[in-house]
Order: sequence, then structure tokens, then C-alpha cells
Amino acid sequence: MKKLLIVALIALISPYMQAQKVSFKVKGSDTVLPLTQKEAEVYMKKNPGSSIMVTGGGSGVGISALLNGTTDICQASRSLKLDEKMKLNDAGKAFKETIIAYDALAVIVNPANKVTKLTREQLEGIFTGKIKNWKEVGGDDLTIVLYSRETSSGTYEFFKEHVLNKKNYASSALLMPATGAIVQSVSQTKGAIGYVGLAYIEKSVKPLQVSYDKGKTYYLPSVETAKNKTYPITRPLYYYYLNSTEKMVNPYVKFILSAEGQKIVLNEGYVPLN
Repeated sequence: MKKLLIVALIALISPYMQAQKVSFKVKGSDTVLPLTQKEAEVYMKKNPGSSIMVTGGGSGVGISALLNGTTDICQASRSLKLDEKMKLNDAGKAFKETIIAYDALAVIVNPANKVTKLTREQLEGIFTGKIKNWKEVGGDDLTIVLYSRETSSGTYEFFKEHVLNKKNYASSALLMPATGAIVQSVSQTKGAIGYVGLAYIEKSVKPLQVSYDKGKTYYLPSVETAKNKTYPITRPLYYYYLNSTEKMVNPYVKFILSAEGQKIVLNEGYVPLN
């Protein structure tokens, strides 16, 4: 009788265990990369036998990979463009969009820079090349060195649209292949300025206060100011996956959206949904 009961319990539990075991690839945004790596690590520990391969490269790279079938989830720091949606639809690839967290996009400088705050208009002037020296915005007589993500990055696109008012970056901007490279370069260059996701802020760089009301109020990027929307440069972070693979990736996506998954979001320096 006891043996029959154990067999019955295993039969009940097994389908649940199978449903949680997953094997797929995630590719895309470098901003989302550290979060996905941590979420995947915890999920695989909780669900032995699961395999989640996570790589970066930029939101654009992830979207292309979703189109050509070399990834199952695209992680993105921007929403899909209309032409990208049309390409997926034309290929007969219906897709799902899920917001997994929020982020504050921080403007960073070298700690030796005495400038502590900038308006949106000043940021636009700096990154479009109209403002070339820190003395023009209250700093030392020092040439501004621009660091940006490369064009395939969702962060590059978001910053251009929401900070530069869709104006082009200065031709002098140094385009970096990864967010970590911006942090490293800014930390080593006194006149440098760049932008990174909140989770990438380190002691080796200084985040600036930003104003979107022409200098009336300034806010530092933080989980709190992103959550209450006082910090102006905030954005959702996305997962995109095809309807055809939804069943496969759903247990993992549900985990990220759960209370435990959202606690990881907060612990990793991102902004949880609730």
C-alpha cells in the first residue's frame, strides 16, 4: 500500500517537474545581460537538468537572432521598431512581448570631474558635438571625450530618441561594443562622459544628476527615483519570444515575473515591476 502511494505521488509530481525543466538560448541587450545571467543561474539551480545559454551583443543583435532562429528569447532594452515587427510578421513569426523589469539610464563621468549635474539640453549639446569643452557647462578647461554604445545597441537607440531628441551623435563619439567597456573607459579618462544602465554603476565612475525641466529640479539615478519616475531617463526592459516557443520558455519567464524573480531584479540593481 505504501509503495502504491509513493508511485502515485511520483506520477503526480513528475509532470510538474518536467514542465519546469527547460533548454533554450537568450541573446541580446548588454543592459539586460547581467540580470538574465543571474535569473538563469538561480532557475537552473532550482530546476536541475535545465540549460539556459545567455549571451549579449546588443538588442539589435538579439532581434536579428530571433528572426533567423538562432535564439529563443531576445532580451532588449528598447521596444521593437515597426520594421522589425513587420519582418517578424512577414516571416510568419507571431511573437510575445513581456516587460521583465525597469531600468534607469545613468549618465556617468570620471570621478575627477567636478561637474555634478546637467540638463537634458546640455546633454544633447554634448553628445551631438555642439558643446566640446567641460568649461562650457561649469567644469574645468578640458576637452569632452564621448563614449557611446554601438548602433546595434538598444541603449544607443533609446538615448538618441529620449535624450538627443532623435538628433545624430557627434562623429567624434567613440562607439563601444559593450556597456562594461564604457564604464572602464570613463573611469580611465578624466574628460570622459558616457551612459550605462543602472546596474553597471561602480565606484570607479560618477553618475550625474539630470534635469528635464531646464534646471529647476535635478535627480540622481537610483532604484527609488526610477521607481517613482522622478528620474527622467527610465525605460522598460523586454523579453521577446515567438508564440511557437512560448510553452518552452514560459516556466522561466513566469519565474522572473514571480516574487522571487523580482527580488533578484532588485538585488541586481534593476527596478522591479511592483
